[in-house]
Amino acid sequence: MKKVLFIDTAHPSLQQGLEKLGFRCDYFPDFQYDDFRRIIGQYEGAIIRSKIKLDRKILAEACNLKFIGRVGAGMENIDVVAAEELGIRCLNAPEGNCSAVGEHALGMLLMLFNNLKKGDAEVRHGLWLREENRGIEIEGKTVGIIGYGNTGSAFAKRLSGFDARVLAYDKYKTGFSDRYVTEVSLEELFTETDILSLHVPLTNETLYMVNSDFLGSFQKNIWLINTSRGKVVKTKHLVAALKSGKVRGACLDVLEYEGLSFENLEADKLPKAFTELIKMQNVILSPHVAGWTHESNLKLAATIVEKVKILYNIR
Repeated sequence: MKKVLFIDTAHPSLQQGLEKLGFRCDYFPDFQYDDFRRIIGQYEGAIIRSKIKLDRKILAEACNLKFIGRVGAGMENIDVVAAEELGIRCLNAPEGNCSAVGEHALGMLLMLFNNLKKGDAEVRHGLWLREENRGIEIEGKTVGIIGYGNTGSAFAKRLSGFDARVLAYDKYKTGFSDRYVTEVSLEELFTETDILSLHVPLTNETLYMVNSDFLGSFQKNIWLINTSRGKVVKTKHLVAALKSGKVRGACLDVLEYEGLSFENLEADKLPKAFTELIKMQNVILSPHVAGWTHESNLKLAATIVEKVKILYNIR
């Protein structure tokens, strides 16, 4: 029987779907990198989220591996080049959580513009400060999206009822203007944007793409939304831009420090830029959960099962 190695947990329907296709699924919750490297040669498929990196070293041991299923969109923890050289198909599922990301980005923006975090805390402490919590409308603003794939387009679609002008730039895609968005150059995006939303993968090109020079290229002072990857934004430079007013506010579902265990760090050992960031009232934070809904959990699993069916030409 063909076997699939679950390196991470996933929605039970993923295992059930693969078993219906004739695979046996194994999961070893206590295993770490060396353990997986020792046994991966026994498997035809591997399912992963972010527990380990499937690098060239471990893939060299995967002599029977036909596919890797990434339960999510980003592929930075898989050496895709090495996998392709070895004839291993890399399957991800950006279609599965794009709606969740689009909704989350919009929710964070509405929370920021309407002072919902601040107002909620004040009311709970007996303060009724109406003028101090006067909000800002999305209507009439220009939203600039960088990266017009599954999540970028989902965000644009959800903005369609707000009477905003929505522009998008994608270095690797052209001809995508539609009822929700107008394709523009990066230069036009720098000129017109009021609200910037990032929807790019983490690559060598996008690593710390948003730095002081990048932020300084915008003609207007902007609001920033990042639901992509934390290391796309250099936090130290973002904090400086927030202090100067170049960035008027930020919604961050992801942080460049995500590899650290915040629960186990003492306050005086947290990165300085992060300690400054969390004191700012014009910053909304969430723990990398934009694509992490109950519905997306099921849809991600279904997407991987469907792509395995296509790979094996199963009808």
